[in-house]
Amino acid sequence: MRRFAGKTAAVVGGSRGFGEGIVRALASEGAAVWALGREATRLAALKQSVAGVQTLRADVTEVNTAPETLRATRPDILVLNAGATPTMAPVHQQSWEQFARTWETDVHMTFAFGKEALLQPLAPGSTVLIISSGAAIGGSPLSGAYAGAKRMQWLLAQYLQRESDALERGIRFVALLPNQISAATQLGRTAAAAYSAAQGLSEEAFLARMGAPLTPEHVGSAVVALVTEPEYQRGLVLRVTSQGVAAFEGQAAVPA
Repeated sequence: MRRFAGKTAAVVGGSRGFGEGIVRALASEGAAVWALGREATRLAALKQSVAGVQTLRADVTEVNTAPETLRATRPDILVLNAGATPTMAPVHQQSWEQFARTWETDVHMTFAFGKEALLQPLAPGSTVLIISSGAAIGGSPLSGAYAGAKRMQWLLAQYLQRESDALERGIRFVALLPNQISAATQLGRTAAAAYSAAQGLSEEAFLARMGAPLTPEHVGSAVVALVTEPEYQRGLVLRVTSQGVAAFEGQAAVPA
């Protein structure tokens, strides 16, 4: 029996890259999946190619997107994967608008959807997975505020879980950190081009130093594991690489 039969999932930013891998993994396990994205052509192709997928064209920066999406879909599994590709340049070469772009998309999405998950609320036993980044651990000096935005997503998982517990909502919030640059995403390709050039390497050589590539299939499998496998039911922050999923040992507690 497929593990998500009878369950509904919503993947925000589900039309490409890691998001598409997550949509395919959830659908393969029997979930009725809603994929959200901004590009109608990609959404239409995804709906046609994956059984059990419905699509919504939406912009996560719009004030009504989160409440309307959750009212329409009522997901048991909500994956927050959307995000902007940051401007890749040293900090002194960026405008404030370029520097802060990921706060207005990635963080805004996490705040808005997380807040609505508590207020509507989602059903007890629901899971909200926030796709952050390994940059939240070590920084990313050529991508403006990207690393800080990804760390804020991680912190929001902690804040939201604290309130879920206090309100007895029974909703689990967890941050998943893809912990290597992936050429399978637009963001990864952009980052690889910038960092390889800064280090005087070819993109191929730069990516090869990270070992086996991280793929959308790896991330999709990680999401399924986080929801279903007993060993991943504890902890607010987990990492995924091409080698699999692991808890992040440095996660801090939120003060009472």
